[in-house]
Amino acid sequence: MDRTIKTLFENLKDDDKDLQYESFMKLLDSTNEKVHWAYEVWDQLLKDVTEGDNHQRSRAVQFLCNLAKSDPEKRILKDFPTVWAVTKDNKFVTARHSLKSIWKIALAGSEQKELVLNQLTDRFITGTDEKNYTLIRFDIIESLRKLYIELKDEQVKQLALDLIEKEDDPKYKKKYASVWSE
Repeated sequence: MDRTIKTLFENLKDDDKDLQYESFMKLLDSTNEKVHWAYEVWDQLLKDVTEGDNHQRSRAVQFLCNLAKSDPEKRILKDFPTVWAVTKDNKFVTARHSLKSIWKIALAGSEQKELVLNQLTDRFITGTDEKNYTLIRFDIIESLRKLYIELKDEQVKQLALDLIEKEDDPKYKKKYASVWSE
């Protein structure tokens, strides 16, 4: 890992919130492509997912989701339950940031894609007892749209449309469908 990336990770612990945010955004941007240093930070990120404060948890999940494409050992398959758990975090904003990043894991390969699609589908169908479940459902549909845009996979599109059809409330069905009419 080069010094710049190392410094950006160090800046995430700085007292200056603006510096933290700037470093976070630069790191997210750098992990949009494959990187060679994923495993140099993987274990610490995984630790932050479970031991960090809500900001650390959220950032760690977002980084791990982005780094999944830089994971030839497929560690994310084993670590997925830990990452997924943050999508149900006590802090709703942390949970939501995490859920909105999960789809990126599906870009890493067919096993990862199947895992993500199964989890998102299950959450959409069984999550109606969760607080703010309509927002969660919206985020799932939006995530499937983003995945479809990246992969151009008709299976992903059909899954999203099938899930939208499961919505009983016409208001929310229309809202979810609007994600696909853009």
